[in-house]
Amino acid sequence: MEAAKQIELLKQRAEVFLGEEQLVERIRAGKKLRVKLGVDPTRPDLTFGHMVVFNKLRQFQDLGHQAVLVIGDFTTRIGDPSGRSVARPILSEAEIEENAKTYLDQAFKILDPEKTEVRRNSEWFGRMSMLDALQLSRQMTVARMLERDDFAKRYAAKTPISIVEFLYPLLQGRDSVELESDVEIGGTDQLFNNLVGRQLQKEAGMPEQAVITMPLLVGLDGERKMSKSYGNYIALNDSAKDMFGKVMSVPDATMWVYYELLLEKSPAEIAAMKNEHPMEMKKRLAAALTAKFHGEEAGRYEREQFENVFSKKQVRADVPEFAWDALVPAGAADASVVDLLAATKIFPSKKEIRRLVEGGAVKVNDAKLADVNARLTREAAAGTVIQAGKRNFVKIV
Repeated sequence: MEAAKQIELLKQRAEVFLGEEQLVERIRAGKKLRVKLGVDPTRPDLTFGHMVVFNKLRQFQDLGHQAVLVIGDFTTRIGDPSGRSVARPILSEAEIEENAKTYLDQAFKILDPEKTEVRRNSEWFGRMSMLDALQLSRQMTVARMLERDDFAKRYAAKTPISIVEFLYPLLQGRDSVELESDVEIGGTDQLFNNLVGRQLQKEAGMPEQAVITMPLLVGLDGERKMSKSYGNYIALNDSAKDMFGKVMSVPDATMWVYYELLLEKSPAEIAAMKNEHPMEMKKRLAAALTAKFHGEEAGRYEREQFENVFSKKQVRADVPEFAWDALVPAGAADASVVDLLAATKIFPSKKEIRRLVEGGAVKVNDAKLADVNARLTREAAAGTVIQAGKRNFVKIV
């Protein structure tokens, strides 16, 4: 495909696209672009927020370019300060390694593993000396660092900023030098770090990388960016049931953002879909995203189960069943609903179950449970279905 057409496709949905002319020249010269995307394994899960940048990296792969996925096992020890009001917690090497193992399985649900070069930045930072680190530090001033919005706000608020946090953009930029990247992709909150990469490449006498930043995906609350820290995220390794249910919980306005950034629908396609009923379009969205990670059959099944529960007021066909004797002490004639639910091990704590009851989110055989101390007898419990929250069902047999 000719260079101009490739650039036209690559600019779709991008918020910032720097270095377009240089990319056109390189593509016309027949260069296979090295396209860098870095992820720090701070938690075990990648999220739909990551999917936005992975989609763009996959687009480069489909155009014949080389995707370079950087696992930031070294930079995770610092913690990316982007968008943070405080320093990130420090993880142990064992925690970082455990998280990193899960990242590739999740990333390759979107990327083509045969066309992906995977690198860890401990490869080069692990052999750097203290002198090397000091020389790298000389390439950035404190004044330039304070141009970053998050650093500027923290400095103005007299919130501590450690020197090591100042080093993070330099380390990310150094990745670009080591990898000789032609393009770096990131979210809009990564723009400063990406520009540091361009600066360090220029000072090293290398061609500067182009920078593409993608919009930050809104989370399930429809307000803040999707973040594991905020708990408003959908993980790439969520079960089909949870993935479908979480998508169905997003506000209607957010649904169109997901169609654009996750399913890559065009403005014209979205305009046409807005003529359809919103509930139908949300179910299609949930089914499509679930199918993307769990297969078409799973997408259809979860839609069917959702409609059974919320439209036809039926119970999911795959509701987990628990024997009374497995949930209560031997010989007990009755038990509280809270204790029964806690014994299933589905919920994180009794406190969470009580919160659901107090919020009117627990039903026993479709009747809302009002009393947090309510009890069931062994006889009455047989065949009882308890719903806790929108997606959790338990049947006692």
